[in-house]
Amino acid sequence: MKIKSNIKMQYKDSKYAEIVYKSLEVDNDGFVQSILDEDTINFKIESNKLGSFLATSDDLIASEILAEEIIKKTSQNDILK
Repeated sequence: MKIKSNIKMQYKDSKYAEIVYKSLEVDNDGFVQSILDEDTINFKIESNKLGSFLATSDDLIASEILAEEIIKKTSQNDILK
């Protein structure tokens, strides 16, 4: 059985999306296909095992939350300007 999912994350602007995309790209290589489209990142996850699919999805979401927290804290230091 093949399990598939598409996750779309939209950000306030393209620079913010690019920062998140680049920070997650290394972590997702080989497990998640990601496409940056202006202010949106589209993630495609496929797996033959439910456990692997759920673990990959969970890791992606947890990593995205962490990336956002880091960006918010560092944006006070003009990273997004």
